[in-house]
Amino acid sequence: MTVLTVPYFVPSFAGDASAAVLEVMESGWVTTGPRAAAFEEEFAAYLGAAHVVAVSTCSAAIELGLRALSLPPGSAVLTPSLTFCSAVGAILNARLRPVLVDIDEHTLVPTPDTIAAAVRRAGKPAAMVVTHMAGYPVDAKELAAAAGLPRERVIEDVAHGPGGLLRGAPIGSDSYAACFSFYATKNLPIGEGGAIATYDAELAARLRAMRLHGMTKDAWKRYLPGGSWRYDVAELGMKANFTDLQAAIGSAQLRALPGMQARRHELAARYDAALAGLPGLRLPQRPANGHSWHLYQVRLRDRTTVDVALGEAGIGTSVHFIPVHQLTAYANALGPQECAAVPATDRVAEELLSLPLYPALTDKQQDLVISALAEALDGRPC
Repeated sequence: MTVLTVPYFVPSFAGDASAAVLEVMESGWVTTGPRAAAFEEEFAAYLGAAHVVAVSTCSAAIELGLRALSLPPGSAVLTPSLTFCSAVGAILNARLRPVLVDIDEHTLVPTPDTIAAAVRRAGKPAAMVVTHMAGYPVDAKELAAAAGLPRERVIEDVAHGPGGLLRGAPIGSDSYAACFSFYATKNLPIGEGGAIATYDAELAARLRAMRLHGMTKDAWKRYLPGGSWRYDVAELGMKANFTDLQAAIGSAQLRALPGMQARRHELAARYDAALAGLPGLRLPQRPANGHSWHLYQVRLRDRTTVDVALGEAGIGTSVHFIPVHQLTAYANALGPQECAAVPATDRVAEELLSLPLYPALTDKQQDLVISALAEALDGRPC
């Protein structure tokens, strides 16, 4: 078995994260409580958002956002297929109907034209899930207009952030429901976790209840001095709360995030400079707005051969993503007509390869990736 010289991903943790976790463990309160509330305020301040509701995962965030729309069962929801399967799974779990939207082959995200094409094919949707793929920012307002939807029917999947900017402002600063991920490989790695940023106070209050089964009071409020065990369930929710243990790590990571993002941008620029002009390879598109550089995806005419060569050289890689409609359970749920509606997605997905990109990646390790890739492509020596 080949030993990886350069792993695809290695998480980075702030130096004070361990002490913060120990402090929470010694406090006697480890589930949703004051540290989770403090993290929500800190993350809202980082984004410039009015409200943040922390939850168990980004998948749960998307599903909760969709449920909160109170749409009739079976309502059509636009979504790209070049995304992680859980984003489309959230639509199905909310008893809604996914309608696939194709992508621009350069940016890998939907455009007003591809949105309009989906609307012409399937009719006016009830809502839309917008994905900021790999960290490439999309204009949710522009896409909502193309779909004929108000902003309050748009759920943004910002799992590949934070760190992205749109017109100079952080993604999520002015969103109805921007859903973030804190999974181990993400830009703000906690291990697990997610959050929803919103400008809508009513939505935030509703989500806080829905993330804990719909209960009107969480455990922290019930067990505070003078608290009562009585609560109500006004509407059905789900178990999707964020713990104080996660929050302790998250607060430390949030303080370290600017430095981690700066390193991601530096590594992306080094890749751009070193890989430009290699035969059979296309670099990722750089937007006018701020890319969060969660992923560095190249396109290869012969991905399989190159991927095998990189693996033999000890370089870890990944693919983001197998389009959702190509996965058996989703293909069955979507049906053949829907699966045939995104030809650009099918073409692009056969060429994508994600290279190592994370703050702990050293220049020396990145140079090994570049050299191995150049050799695999029979390009110039690096």
